[in-house]
Amino acid sequence: MSIDWITVAAQIANFLVLVWLLKRFLYRPILDGIDARETEITSRMGEAAAAKDKAAETEAEYHEKVRALHVEQAEMSETIRKSAEAQRDTLLAEAQQRMDRDQASWQAHLADEARKYATRLHHVGARALLSLTRKALIDLSDETLEARMAHHLVGQLKTMDDDLKSAAGDATAAVVSSHDALPTPVQDDLTNQLKTLFPKATTRFETDVDQPPGLVLRIGGAQLAWTVDSYIEGLEGLIDGQLASGIDTSGTDTKGPSDAQ
Repeated sequence: MSIDWITVAAQIANFLVLVWLLKRFLYRPILDGIDARETEITSRMGEAAAAKDKAAETEAEYHEKVRALHVEQAEMSETIRKSAEAQRDTLLAEAQQRMDRDQASWQAHLADEARKYATRLHHVGARALLSLTRKALIDLSDETLEARMAHHLVGQLKTMDDDLKSAAGDATAAVVSSHDALPTPVQDDLTNQLKTLFPKATTRFETDVDQPPGLVLRIGGAQLAWTVDSYIEGLEGLIDGQLASGIDTSGTDTKGPSDAQ
């Protein structure tokens, strides 16, 4: 059997041409497509990895922001709590101060009202007592209170000789004022007594309806008062002292005050 080398050569050539054609028009596009697909897959995998990393970074940032927000909220809550406590303490302190001031003001008001009431009570009691004394004096001895005071003043002048002269200086006029006019005999007694003490002084008698019942002697720089107000002041002092010490005042003998200025 003989071999047709031409046919063999032609078939080899055809095979080579077929292989070239397959490689050129079939395998190359397929390989290029596979390479492109691999490149696309690699790119997408890279993008996915980058997206995953970005997502992880974003998640970490979110968690960090949430943690920072919690910390900030906790600090804000603590600040608000402390501010509320400080404001509460301030309001409580102010309220306590107002209560203390109101209490002190109320106590001062009560004390002032008590003093006013005691003063009114003292004045009413003292004036009632003096009114009864005046009435009893008139009923029993047919003398006015001023006349009785004038008689007493004559006796007091004798015991106050040196002090009165020292205070009066070189006075040349003596003035005796009273709420009501003094009887003439009483005026004469006072004039004689003052003439004895102050020979150069003249005596003048005056009435002053605004003056409390009693007598006021003015001579030079000296003044001697024996009035209802003196009694009231002495009686108020006595009552205050007795009330403060809790001593029974029944049966106590009080003397009318006199003062030289």
